[in-house]
Amino acid sequence: MRGIAYDQFGDESVLRLRDDLPEPLVGPDTVLVRVHAVGVNPVDIGIREGHLAGLFPHHFPIVPGWDVSGTVERVGPAVVDFAPGDEVFGYVRRDDVQYGTTAEFVAAPQRCLARKPESLNFTEAAAVPLAGLTAYQALTEALDVGEGDRVLVHRAAGGVGFFAVQIAAALGAHVIGTASPRNHGFVTNAGAAEVLDHNAGPISAQLTEKVDAVLDLVGGPALGDAPDQVVDPTRIASIVDPVVRDLGGRYVFVRPEWHDLEELGRMSDAGQLRVAIAKAFPLEQTAAAHSLVAEGHVRGKVVVTLV
Repeated sequence: MRGIAYDQFGDESVLRLRDDLPEPLVGPDTVLVRVHAVGVNPVDIGIREGHLAGLFPHHFPIVPGWDVSGTVERVGPAVVDFAPGDEVFGYVRRDDVQYGTTAEFVAAPQRCLARKPESLNFTEAAAVPLAGLTAYQALTEALDVGEGDRVLVHRAAGGVGFFAVQIAAALGAHVIGTASPRNHGFVTNAGAAEVLDHNAGPISAQLTEKVDAVLDLVGGPALGDAPDQVVDPTRIASIVDPVVRDLGGRYVFVRPEWHDLEELGRMSDAGQLRVAIAKAFPLEQTAAAHSLVAEGHVRGKVVVTLV
């Protein structure tokens, strides 16, 4: 099987294009997906550099990637929701790290997949799962965002932030995003009612009044300022730093959830969720895709395409 793999932790230079990877085994609850496209996320860089070695067992060689879109090739005997030929997308995170999505095939637990939205092509669909689920679970579960809430989304032009602005707006919230001036129009077009300059000093000083909920996607000083941004500190959520708990808020680590994926698909088909592709790379340029994401200034999502 052709794909990308690495045999040691390190920078993007450890990534190797290989054509001798074993085709995945298809267990009873597993769906074999022929991969069309793969989303690249900051966590992929963190894993490759060894920063998550204390959270998950790691087994080399490691095929990177948790996001996927593609077509079902084969299903295990316990799988009843998918059949060969189905178009799917998913967040394929297992309990250990080895068999990722940046290869011709991935064996995905059926709980990690949902049917691909008809409104999205495979490249767009591959960009949604991890970032979209992160935004959705943070807003609906950790922050309980609803009609009329004033919601502050930090780093609103990034992968998670762009989805969070749209999802919060679809939930009926008044959305305030933070971004650099060059991205203000991009965030406004996503549905933000207001956009603040994250380089212009503490956000709490820029707000006309405190908000009902804060989604932190930055950490550091922005998170430290969060209690002064929000009416109730229990409605602060961060995906970056567990120290948010010391402030009274919630730390969010996204989980695979087919029902939430289906909801993201429904929102996409309803015109409530758009996908912004910063750049799509062919498989052979996966290292360049990782390098671009590692720079930390991507507007939207980076994707690797195989088909």
